[in-house]
Amino acid sequence: MKIGVLGSGDVAQTLAAGLIKHGHQVMLGTRDAAKLEKWRGANPKAQIGSTKDAAAFGEAVVLAVKGSAAADVLRAAGAGNLDGKLVMDACNPIADAPPVNGVLRFFTTLEESLMDRLQREFPKAHLVKVFSSVGAPRMVNPQFKSGKPTMFICGNDDGAKAEVAQILEQFGWEVADMGKVEAARAIEPLCILWCILGFTKNEWTHAFKLLHE
Repeated sequence: MKIGVLGSGDVAQTLAAGLIKHGHQVMLGTRDAAKLEKWRGANPKAQIGSTKDAAAFGEAVVLAVKGSAAADVLRAAGAGNLDGKLVMDACNPIADAPPVNGVLRFFTTLEESLMDRLQREFPKAHLVKVFSSVGAPRMVNPQFKSGKPTMFICGNDDGAKAEVAQILEQFGWEVADMGKVEAARAIEPLCILWCILGFTKNEWTHAFKLLHE
């Protein structure tokens, strides 16, 4: 697929490199191309453009930015460039406040996720929550002695979720589809749980696993 990745931080760079590794065409959309010079050197097949360029380029889009910037980035991408497309939402609504005993603060509530807000503002885009409950170093083909970790996803469009599932299988993940957009109210807080071990024990390489009977 042709995929536009919106963002230039660690998550955006990691996912873009992973997509290229698995044969996808990628354009990173950023306001600061200079920030990506080193990454571009290691990933010469990638293209770099504006946020709007990347959204227009992609048959699908990855949103990998700070949660508080997510809506502004999608606005900069242009609703017309998102209509009818899969938008992989890797964002979390982390507040600009320090954690308390390792527990992050969110600027949303359990009754409204960040994905709820984004889907409401961009109703024609097919948002799928994904990559929000693991750190960047383990997003692409993670290796664990106990087997494949589980990636929790949700979204209103079944076709979009099927596309995400194919990418996750390429990336070495087991997929757990938790349902419609409302499920993001439960998935996003997994970031809080995941980060507790990081802040309290400096353990940043774990992932979740859903066990079935």
